[in-house]
Amino acid sequence: MNRVLSILMAALFLVANVGAAPVPDHPVSQVKAKIKASPSAPKPYQIGKASWYGKQFHGRATASGEGFDMFDLTAAHRQLPLGTLVKVTDLRNGKWIIVRINDRGPYIKGRIMDLSYSAARMLDFHAGVERVRLDIVEPETVASIQNLTE
Repeated sequence: MNRVLSILMAALFLVANVGAAPVPDHPVSQVKAKIKASPSAPKPYQIGKASWYGKQFHGRATASGEGFDMFDLTAAHRQLPLGTLVKVTDLRNGKWIIVRINDRGPYIKGRIMDLSYSAARMLDFHAGVERVRLDIVEPETVASIQNLTE
């Protein structure tokens, strides 16, 4: 009886330890490891004033060659490569959104970005011009987050 009880306890102990071991290839554990690895927040790409453009340019060609759609989540920037994904954070209210650069501009001095009408609405632009923070979003980050949510 003691031998059977000992074997049963040993098997239970092994099963409990194997179940508690971390899974190194699991996407969630990889994301957590990456988050813990960076002790400080990343530096912003740029901070400055952003405005928006909409109806007067709706349907016109952008620098990327596509037609401007004021309802898409897009933006214009002077230097960033076309197609770049940018996280735009409104520093007044903390709201943020990810937009794709598809145009050049803004051409008004002191502004760093022109957002589409929809992007500005989602950020809750009140005065038409807001102070924002720009962070470059790597496509791999977006893909890994999408895989986690699916």
